[in-house]
Amino acid sequence: MIGAGLLPIGDDDSGIRQPHIIVVGLILTNLAAFVYQLSRSEAELTRFVFAWGAIPFEITHFNDLQPQIGPPIVVTLITSMFIHGGFLHIGANMLFLWIFGDNIEDAMGHLRFLAFYLICGIAGGMTQVLLDRDSLVPIIGASGAISGVMGAYLILFPRGMVRVATLLIIIPLIFRLPAIIVIGLWFVFQAMSGYASLNMDNVQGGTAFFAHIGGFLAGVVLVWFFVDPAAVRRQNAARRSVNA
Repeated sequence: MIGAGLLPIGDDDSGIRQPHIIVVGLILTNLAAFVYQLSRSEAELTRFVFAWGAIPFEITHFNDLQPQIGPPIVVTLITSMFIHGGFLHIGANMLFLWIFGDNIEDAMGHLRFLAFYLICGIAGGMTQVLLDRDSLVPIIGASGAISGVMGAYLILFPRGMVRVATLLIIIPLIFRLPAIIVIGLWFVFQAMSGYASLNMDNVQGGTAFFAHIGGFLAGVVLVWFFVDPAAVRRQNAARRSVNA
């Protein structure tokens, strides 16, 4: 959901030549981790999330609280990307990754896209960590990494048409809007929600809006270091010919 009752459901894939194996692999890995979560008892799941989620206090104080893990605690900035808090959480994240990720993987190449995805996820997680340094609530989810993918999409394909459905009426309407509007509205919603959370007495728990913001801004900046300009030109040329 991007706010204003709009839900992206697809985009223009014209000009894509490479199979999006990393996107598919990431989705399958996330789904496998979620199935594992569903198979655990409530106590086991809580222990799992507190062990492998990114807990700000542990990272900022270099202190691995119980339940402890073997690797350095900073590894949870990566493992937390593959843990989700429910069906809606993982469903929305995987939908956004599927819609926007294939274009960016094609524009970067497989390995560069994977590195970009993970770095954006770490950047998003660290943004939330640094703004809530003493929190003992685990940060989980792929939202920071996927926000970075959306930031890259906005920079590379601002006029790319995204299919969205409106959920404000009984019968959904499906129409197309430029990415600059769809992703722009999404970012404004994240920024407003993040600012509102700063004014709350207790900002722990709930949605990690600053992980979204940090991941998005990382994507906007880092895209230039990972992208293949020729692939971007190919995609944009194919989109222009389709829409001509």
